[in-house]
Amino acid sequence: MFTGIIEAVGRVANISQQQGDIRLRVATQSLDLSDVKLGDSIATNGVCLTVVTLHGDGFEADVSRESITHTRIAQWQMGDKLNLEKAMMPTTRMGGHIVSGHVDGVGRVQSRHADARSVRFDIEVPADLRRYNASKGSSTVDGVSLTTNDLTATGFSLNIVPHTAEQTTLCDLQPGHHVHLEVDVIARYLEQLLTGSKTASNAITPSFLAENGFWK
Repeated sequence: MFTGIIEAVGRVANISQQQGDIRLRVATQSLDLSDVKLGDSIATNGVCLTVVTLHGDGFEADVSRESITHTRIAQWQMGDKLNLEKAMMPTTRMGGHIVSGHVDGVGRVQSRHADARSVRFDIEVPADLRRYNASKGSSTVDGVSLTTNDLTATGFSLNIVPHTAEQTTLCDLQPGHHVHLEVDVIARYLEQLLTGSKTASNAITPSFLAENGFWK
């Protein structure tokens, strides 16, 4: 489990094919790995990866075919920058929100422009994930916990403040770039609890909430 508060930025040091899946090596000089052991989890651009080898300057992790299918890891290149966060501890400040490191889909940057000292982005979200977004709600973009400004017809908008831009890879995003998205875990589980065996196409509406005692 993670908070979405990025601790360091690393780089892809090596990607090797391993009988149908991938072994990824990440280099980082700024992430403290002294308390990391084999089997620990590190969120890498929002993807929860298990450390299988530790090096003085980074770590290695295996990436399953399931993760390859639902992320952009197969498109990463040597030297690509990556947002890194170690798994949270019970004493960790919950500065962001609850992040599982399980990517729900890949979005696309539609636009970028300056907004005072911030940078404002419009993010296109896959149609089947849009129902989980809420104005002023939480979303994870490439592993970064962010607050959505407003909902759009195809996704949401958000602002990146100077500190977040400096400490993450988000400052490099340009229109057309793709990003990993993870929806708010509370929204995901709430839908499952309310809909039960109903198909995911049944969106949660005011009438549905009223029928179940959550809306007057």
